[in-house]
Amino acid sequence: MSDERRSPANAYLYAMVAVLFWATSASAFKLSLRHVGVLSLLFIASATSTFAFGIYLLATKRLALLKAFTRKDYLWSAGLGFLNPFLYYVVLFKAYSLLPAQEAQPINFVWPLTLVLLSIPLLGQRIRFASILAILISFTGVVVIATRATGPADILRFRFSNSTGVLLALSTTIVWALFWILNAKDRCDEAVRLFVNFAFATGYILIALLLAGRLPMAPWQGLVGGVYVGLFEMGITFLAWLKALKAAPTTAHVVNLIYLVPFLSLLVIALVLGETILPSTVIGLVCIVAGILAQKRWA
Repeated sequence: MSDERRSPANAYLYAMVAVLFWATSASAFKLSLRHVGVLSLLFIASATSTFAFGIYLLATKRLALLKAFTRKDYLWSAGLGFLNPFLYYVVLFKAYSLLPAQEAQPINFVWPLTLVLLSIPLLGQRIRFASILAILISFTGVVVIATRATGPADILRFRFSNSTGVLLALSTTIVWALFWILNAKDRCDEAVRLFVNFAFATGYILIALLLAGRLPMAPWQGLVGGVYVGLFEMGITFLAWLKALKAAPTTAHVVNLIYLVPFLSLLVIALVLGETILPSTVIGLVCIVAGILAQKRWA
């Protein structure tokens, strides 16, 4: 076993790097979408990530692992790449274009509970009543955020600030959860798989742009934003998180740090985007995280 794998210090370092970068993602999405469309932003980000993964494989002498990829492996990556990053980020970016960042980010964060729900029909897992209660707590938080509730009456009215945006943000949790259920069955090197997935996704996005009669062009602000998203929401950050998981004695040492992301993200949103963080956002986010943690404890 490598020293890195046995090092909690390295695990926490890599995990915190990932957490801090992910905390800036919501603000980066909103700033970038002011200057460039959804597909163009995703093309720049996906191409940047593919390049970053390729450089990483080259530097770690793992590019040769591609020779072991079979036709089935490539077809599997073609499917996974369609789910993530293609479909997931198209829907996510569209949600961000319709909702304030402080709403889109916490709603997207309920994906661990969607994963639990999808595991019932897809993996044949059973769910306890306590887990159902935890899920209801989190989804109550979603309603509080989406309705900007100031009291119980606002929640019961179900008047969303933007119904389409809320539906899209919730839809991303289904795509992300489905991706990880399928990805759990994969035994290929994670970095190699990410490289191939993103290469396929970049091709899908380019085809979508051409079919829409658009060229993947953007003003410099959109270009910088796309590169930032590609490196610090996807590429470098995905690799840092993978290294954190490998360096940790157990995943429990680092996985709970992920719950810092939405709270740190609200701070960045307030400072960078200038959004006034509503009390409903904070209360809803606390409910979401409390429900996720409760589900983990009661599962």
